[in-house]
Amino acid sequence: MKGVIMAGGFGTRLRPLTCNIPKPMVPLANKPIMEHIISLLKRHQIKELIVILYYQPEIIMDYFGNGEKFGVNITYVTATQDFGTAGSVKNAAKYLSDESFLIISGDVLTDFDLSDIIKFHKEKKAQVTITTTVVANPLQYGIVIIDSKTSQITRFLEKPSWGEVFSDTVNTGIYLLEPEVLEHIPVEEMYDFSKDLFPKLLAANSPLYGYIAKGYWKDIGNLTEYHLAHYDVLNQQIKLMIPGAKKDRVWIDSGTMLGEEISLEEGIIIGKNCSIGEGVKITNSCIGNNCIIEENSRITNSILWDGVHIGIACELQESVVGKGSHIKKGSSLNEETIVGDGCVIGSDCILRTNVKMWPYKIVEDGATLSTSLIWGEKWSRSLFGSRGVVGLANMEITPEFASRLGATYGASFPKGADVIISRDSHKASRMINRAIMSGILSVGVNVWDMGVVPAPVARFQSNVLNAHGGLHIARASYDPKLLEIRFFESSGLDLSPGKERAIEQLFYREDFRRVKIEETGNISFPYRVIECYREGLLSAINSKLIAQSKFKIIIDYAFGSISTVFPTVLEGLGCEIVALNAYPDAEKAVNTPAGISQALKQLSNIVLTLNANVGFLFDQEAERIFVVDEQGRIISDDLYLAIMTKLACETIEEGYIGIPVTSSRIIAQMNQDRVKYLKINHKQRILDKGFAMAGNGYGGFIFPQFHASFFDGMFSSLKLLEFLSAKGVKLGEVVDSIPAFYVHHERISCPWELKGSLMRWLIEETKAQKVELIEGIKVFHRKDWVLLLPDPDEALLHIYAEAKSKEKAEELAYEYVEKINKFKERG
Repeated sequence: MKGVIMAGGFGTRLRPLTCNIPKPMVPLANKPIMEHIISLLKRHQIKELIVILYYQPEIIMDYFGNGEKFGVNITYVTATQDFGTAGSVKNAAKYLSDESFLIISGDVLTDFDLSDIIKFHKEKKAQVTITTTVVANPLQYGIVIIDSKTSQITRFLEKPSWGEVFSDTVNTGIYLLEPEVLEHIPVEEMYDFSKDLFPKLLAANSPLYGYIAKGYWKDIGNLTEYHLAHYDVLNQQIKLMIPGAKKDRVWIDSGTMLGEEISLEEGIIIGKNCSIGEGVKITNSCIGNNCIIEENSRITNSILWDGVHIGIACELQESVVGKGSHIKKGSSLNEETIVGDGCVIGSDCILRTNVKMWPYKIVEDGATLSTSLIWGEKWSRSLFGSRGVVGLANMEITPEFASRLGATYGASFPKGADVIISRDSHKASRMINRAIMSGILSVGVNVWDMGVVPAPVARFQSNVLNAHGGLHIARASYDPKLLEIRFFESSGLDLSPGKERAIEQLFYREDFRRVKIEETGNISFPYRVIECYREGLLSAINSKLIAQSKFKIIIDYAFGSISTVFPTVLEGLGCEIVALNAYPDAEKAVNTPAGISQALKQLSNIVLTLNANVGFLFDQEAERIFVVDEQGRIISDDLYLAIMTKLACETIEEGYIGIPVTSSRIIAQMNQDRVKYLKINHKQRILDKGFAMAGNGYGGFIFPQFHASFFDGMFSSLKLLEFLSAKGVKLGEVVDSIPAFYVHHERISCPWELKGSLMRWLIEETKAQKVELIEGIKVFHRKDWVLLLPDPDEALLHIYAEAKSKEKAEELAYEYVEKINKFKERG
């Protein structure tokens, strides 16, 4: 059997360590990661190797040569461009036509029993075997469900959100393929195994088998994983060939000289020809070849590459020091410090936590470095959440952070691109707005400054101005201490997960461009913004139909910026408007659940007192609305979704109505063939899918006839009026026509590391029942159902249950709460 090593990785998330070498050449336990992979293949009698190269191929070829000194035979295939994982292997098809072959990445660390995987592949007479393993957090990988009886793969999904996690069994990127499988891969086209080939084979009912491997496996995708991989090696959690004489958990290679009274504690690897001075203490660390550590220095939980020189009385904590760097006497490197190749740090310097130095930088004697020489600090679990970038104003989202984020975002576009920025009226939003703007301008990208406008207006204007994208900054509607930075594409659509990941990687990589003074971006101020939005909105509304009904409407603008826009839209619609809180005031803005509840009670009283037809309360960003009918009844979000779905189906002749998976079955039953269930965050799916309307279940609606990319409370409020006019009914009459339904919602704590295994266990537990996997796991109990949905931002699991009565719905939800609590207690 031949082996194919995928060795084209850039290693961008490992920078600055990979500024000068490709990712497979990063040393781990004093050998390139790829050398450990070659040793593993050789150990299992796979000696004919095809190595797929792309980035800096000459470095890999120079080191490994023809493979003779490693006991293997290597053939190199270098791509002229990135064809994806499957496309790159297709490029080597002429070497793979005569026998089965195993594909493995050159930058993972594993000790899987490859012989057992090969045996499984042959016994199953499989065309494709995907090696899988169980991990605590499956978000960064492709997740897999394997039939426990046949070992065939029944479902998989590449890099899911928590709502899509249905297992903690993940694709390791180790595949066994028969040569005929290559016929399904196009020539010199971007084509991926997990995104393209495997879904195609699965759809064609081709047998894909999954082997669940035991042993060690780690994708060394970032600096944290690089550290952890070393700790695992030192703790002997993986079987590796480590050079040098071993005593207990200490390996010392030939030619190394040890001084007197040194201390070597826990796991230690010391390479060839090193000099360790008197009184040195090394704890749980890996020291490369040809290193010098002078007397009385302390090295703890750190990794030194080849040729590093540590001066007298230095202290390193959880640091990585690149090849040939020199740390002079008395200097300290704090936790998570990364020093690139060839750097010089002067005497008595301090490098604070999280500092990164790019190669060949110099720090003067006595300096304290608190931020990286290029950029700085690390963000939380991930930069983007379900609502964009969210954090405490001026504590987590600081001007410094905002400037870096702006530069990162701007650098994702070419120089000279145009982006839109808008905000709410709060002074903190203005501060962060200006900081982000500075970052964007610094990378040569131009800014259209919209000032204070509601988010839908900014998104609409992005398309009008033909901008490359944009962002909106505002206080969170659910917590006034938080700021939200929402990014969107040129169409106004929220960024795709792929675009978010690209920006996140660029943010962590910290090496984006700066431009010359003459290339700095420009700031422009668009004109006729509100007029343009008004014209676009009214062109998609039947104004005459609304005017015929002569509605009397109470509108609570809640001191939001919508109060500067919507009154101009309402002119000429023949409605009598009573406006409340109709001016922007950030200090008085209604942006807490308690404040919204109080405002709705007040709105209800005014609607009744003034005998109005309807009352609207807009959220701060005018993306969703709260509604009161003519009888003063406050309409719940679920009921409002049912009302709008019913009216849309009766009024709009063509197109599907999209509703979230949390919605009541009653809505679908009332509207039969017109309704389709969508993920809660379905905005990425509504374009060109044949939808007439989609709701999110929280008072937000999208109408593709106006714009298919974003929620707009102003437009949806007018569509409600248009629907009522077209049907000639009162809102209360529609409310009364909706059958009663009962959906109960519970939140239960669930540690991040348990989410994947919990969802896999739930899949196993519910095998005998009807299950839907649109988002989360929806389990049917005859007509009733329960939905189990991991929260994307917090260590929580959401449980939704619907039954014929409130009591039954609560009982069904609590049944699953109890099951989950028992699972958590076990593991």
